[in-house]
Formats: sequence, structure tokens, C-alpha cells
Amino acid sequence: MSKRYIADQHFFDDDVRVKMDKRPFDNCEEMNSYMIDQWNSVVRGGDDVYVLGDMFDWKGAGSALPINKVLHKLKGRIVLLKGNHDIWLKKKDIDLERFEKIETQIEMGDKKKEVLLNHYPILFFGKNHTKSPDGGLKKFMLHGHVHDSPEAKLLYEMEEMAAGRSFETAHDGVEPMVCNLINCWCGYSDYKPLTLNEWINKSLQLTSEDAIAKRRS
Repeated sequence: MSKRYIADQHFFDDDVRVKMDKRPFDNCEEMNSYMIDQWNSVVRGGDDVYVLGDMFDWKGAGSALPINKVLHKLKGRIVLLKGNHDIWLKKKDIDLERFEKIETQIEMGDKKKEVLLNHYPILFFGKNHTKSPDGGLKKFMLHGHVHDSPEAKLLYEMEEMAAGRSFETAHDGVEPMVCNLINCWCGYSDYKPLTLNEWINKSLQLTSEDAIAKRRS
């Protein structure tokens, strides 16, 4: 059993496929099929998959039937963190029994680390500078929403800016303003739900500044 995370698949969403993300698929059918295959290539039956919002597009799906078909093709136990595009949740005949939970925000442990899950990025989410006994960072904020958009680039700039500053703690120590966010946009993982450690390693690959890499090591 493992915990895996992914965000912003936007099944059936032609606007996201063509305009926002410019995904390399000729149509939504091809995109949906690929995302299902990629999901099932790493997820096993006992795995918990946390989808960090914007899973389906209601307009593109047209009804509950195609959404339910996709849900039942995906392996594992699905937990959904609601995103701004998840209006399909309120539609008639959606098989909500397919989800273990549907929440707005979750805080939980993952092995020896802690995670805060939300569709939206929160720069300063509490205890984000906390260290593990081995000196590594202990708590991570996993999110979606910004994809690989100009918003995402601005978010990364803000993280870098914060990391270059420090503050005095309540115990008279001095800590850097570590934000410690991980953007779990599905395009970064080739549409596979990844484990926390895999996302941490992926975030290192996606950053070029040594300062950012050091604070996530």
C-alpha cells in the first residue's frame, strides 16, 4: 500500500488540453485513455490516490455516464480534494461511492513526514519550516490549480523570494521563510500519481536555483 498524489487531470476538458496546457493529444478521447493507462501503470488496488482537485470537466463529459466509466477504470482508492472545476460533484447520478473521501483540505502523515493537501497553494501554511530529527524538512504543502502557467511561475518566484528571508521564532531562533510547496500538476509526472518522495524528487528536477534545491533536500 502507498499514498499517491496528482492534480488537475481535467478529464474531458478540451479547453485545458488545447489552450491552457497545450497537451500533446489530438483529442480528449486520446488524452483520457492515456491518463487512465498512466494512472493504472503505477497504482495498485490497495493504494490511496489523493486527487488535488479539478479531476473532470462537466461540460466536456456531458453527463454522469462517461465520468462514472472513467472512475471505474481507475485502480486504487480515490480521495478527492475539491477544486474550482469540480462542479460535476453536484450533478445527478455521479457515483460518489467511488470516493473514499471528498474534502476541501486534509492534514495527515505520510511515513515520517506531514502533508497538507488542498487544491490551492498556501504559501505560509503553518509549521512549514519544521525539521525532522535528521535535519530534513518535515511538512509539505501539496497542491494543484496553477498547472505550469504564468501563475505557477509567479508562485515559484515568491517561494524563492521568501527563502531568501528569515524570521525570529518563538524560541529565539532564526529560521528561513521556507514555503515548501509542491505543485502536483499531472503534466509534471506524465499523468502518473506519484508518492510523496517521488514528488519531492520531481520538484528538485523542476527547479534550477541551488537555494530552492537545498531547502528541499
